[in-house]
Amino acid sequence: MNIKSLLLGSAAALAAVSGAHAADAIVAADAEPMEYVRVCDAYGKGYFYIPGTETCLKVGGMLRSEGKWGDAYTPADWEKGTFWHSRLELNVDTASDTEYGALKTSAVARFDWSEGGMSDGSPSIVAANISLGGFLVGLADSQFNQFTGYAGNVINDDVVVDGPYELNQITYSYDASNGFTAMASLEDTNSASDKFSGNWQKAKQNHYAPDPVLGLGYKTGAWSIKVVGGYDTIMEEGAIKARVDGDFGVFSAFLMGGWNSDAKTANKFAQADGSGYGWGDWAVWAGASVPFGEKLSANAQVAYTDNETLAATANVIWWATKDLKIEPEVSYTDYHKVDSQQWQGTLRFQRSF
Repeated sequence: MNIKSLLLGSAAALAAVSGAHAADAIVAADAEPMEYVRVCDAYGKGYFYIPGTETCLKVGGMLRSEGKWGDAYTPADWEKGTFWHSRLELNVDTASDTEYGALKTSAVARFDWSEGGMSDGSPSIVAANISLGGFLVGLADSQFNQFTGYAGNVINDDVVVDGPYELNQITYSYDASNGFTAMASLEDTNSASDKFSGNWQKAKQNHYAPDPVLGLGYKTGAWSIKVVGGYDTIMEEGAIKARVDGDFGVFSAFLMGGWNSDAKTANKFAQADGSGYGWGDWAVWAGASVPFGEKLSANAQVAYTDNETLAATANVIWWATKDLKIEPEVSYTDYHKVDSQQWQGTLRFQRSF
């Protein structure tokens, strides 16, 4: 071995040792595993898994802005001018699988702004409930309204009031998967409807007892029928509603009737209208919807009570693009008891997300 070879070999060995020590001096941390958001389609469109859990989450809502002229609800001169109102609703829903079925929650927060500032007690929570195995507990619309499907595909569907809305409740719903459905509910007595009907003081003075609501339904082919009854434990009176729906392809229609156990009492289920009168002995609602393709439909509803209140509404719903609808509507109300005729025009813009 000559001197040149020895020197070259020694240099290579030193370089290798130096490289090894240099590599040992800098230790790179292992990359954290990245967990991507996974789609959860088991509970419908829009759900995704909360990272690190088996709970599915859906966030959505809607933004609405509308102008109206006049007022179909209250026969008062000061309410016959123009009015502009905007609303934001945020919806948060969760769902996960359990041995008892799907465990779900639903929450809706509402924010309103009208001319002159906030209105309608905004902001507010209009839904906050938990459901599992057919049971629902928490805040939701009264089953007296929800079970029958409200009162038509128009904005002013409750000029003749068809029942209360947001109430705390415990509800059990049953679906036999053969067209037969049933519902039983215990609902909050101390509701906003008691305040408006003058029953609030009586509600505070009496011991608390929830209001029972029962419903039965059956659907076959193009036809469906639902019957629901509720008892107001404060007023010790109640009401019954029955609704028949038919879907005939080129149009759909419904007819609904209600009976009040005491014509002189505006209980929670047969509430007073804007004139201060309730149904009397009875009330009826009828409506129809006619689709013109996928983006356009015409809708109408008419209602009448034993106290001779007549309400009629018609609108057009145009889906200008996906999730954006424009809805012009006109309403007429004849409050015969107070000799007042009301008109209302509404133009609504609503974007859902």
